[in-house]
Amino acid sequence: MKFMTFVTAGLLLCAAAWPGEPGKSLGRKYSTLERMTPERLAAQAADVARIQADRQSVGRSLGLSDRRAIAHAHAQDSAHTGGTLPEMLADAKKADVSIVLLSNHHRPPFDFIDDNWRGLHEGVLFIPGSETNGYLVHPMKSVMGVMDKSDAEIVAAMTEGEGLIFLSHIEERFSHSMEGLSGLEIYNRHADAKDDMNIFAPIMAAVTDPKKLADFGALLEKYPDEMLATQLDYPELYLSKWDQETATRRLTGVAANDCHHNQVFVSKMVDADTVLVGTIVDPDDGMRTFTAKQFPGIAELTKGHQPGDIVARLDFDPYYRSMRNVATHLLTNELTEDAVRAALHAGHAYVSHDWMCDATGFYFAGRHTDDAASAAPRAVMGDEMKVGAGLLLVTEFPAECHIRLIRNGEVVQEADGRELTHDVKQAGVYRVEGFLTVDGEMRSWVYSNPIYVRE
Repeated sequence: MKFMTFVTAGLLLCAAAWPGEPGKSLGRKYSTLERMTPERLAAQAADVARIQADRQSVGRSLGLSDRRAIAHAHAQDSAHTGGTLPEMLADAKKADVSIVLLSNHHRPPFDFIDDNWRGLHEGVLFIPGSETNGYLVHPMKSVMGVMDKSDAEIVAAMTEGEGLIFLSHIEERFSHSMEGLSGLEIYNRHADAKDDMNIFAPIMAAVTDPKKLADFGALLEKYPDEMLATQLDYPELYLSKWDQETATRRLTGVAANDCHHNQVFVSKMVDADTVLVGTIVDPDDGMRTFTAKQFPGIAELTKGHQPGDIVARLDFDPYYRSMRNVATHLLTNELTEDAVRAALHAGHAYVSHDWMCDATGFYFAGRHTDDAASAAPRAVMGDEMKVGAGLLLVTEFPAECHIRLIRNGEVVQEADGRELTHDVKQAGVYRVEGFLTVDGEMRSWVYSNPIYVRE
């Protein structure tokens, strides 16, 4: 089910706001609607500004360049996508994004590999691919001839050579086999949105009343990142799937921006007392009809306009904002498609919600006690190491945070600060999470790919 379907459903449900309940997310204190109030937004922005002002460069080096990448990205590829490739490129440059992994919806005869952007465009590397059959796929060459084949044949075709295939939307297919896959999404922006249907109540109220529109629009302009992040939760379901599956195989975790630039909510005039409410990608017959009898502010909104005019507009998700909201950082010293594919295969990556603080330089590595401080790490994210005396796992963040070291899905060490060192005594799959305190809530910030410590 695509997002505009949820928009329509949300508008049908939200004839009036209701309070909602805080999510079950780790560290959640406020509901999404509470996070959206002026008081809470101001508190979030103040804490984010403080965190960013205190940010420091990480002293240790993994010996690889840290490049921001966007996965699960849509542009001009479907009826429910509002953005274009040139728009995505401009916003990628603005957000300091080096790599975009496109995820076109499969819509023949358009070939999502051969007919798409590929290579460097004004310094941003584009890699073509598709969201199809429950996967994000980035094959080496056109695979149009196998798209209607069995699942096993599709997986084989997508992974030929250095091809990549990631399981997508884990909430819809938690039990799906990971056999033959490169990895999976460990966070998905769309999944967070689906959990919070009550967000549509204040939006609908705003686009049917001029005063509420002005007030809500001012908040969106002043606190754009905070507004988009009101729905952000700790992705417990996604991470539990990852922990379960990495017990038996190496799998790279990536973030799914699932960006379309389609969260642009509008009211379209029908007549002086009637509007259609939906998004810029909804056809008129897919929008909700409201009248001035239901919402008196509509008569004020339509003054001076003609039928068909957009009389109210709220833009939540320009590509730039989505790219700041979450990204996959790749560790590679070359900005080439081959290097990006190699990093993703190797798991040399981590996920970060950079809207709170730029995580560039984040360090998680395996070392030995006898290594010189300047020595290169013996293992970085995605690598394997042998368990043995003197083995250390070391992590360092560019900001003070709450750090959790997780082994085989269980927390084995926690600390507050910028660094954590763990003396490894047991084999296992180790990964790190970092959380920032924003408005009294512990907000998810960084998820590392694992280091696999073997017997």
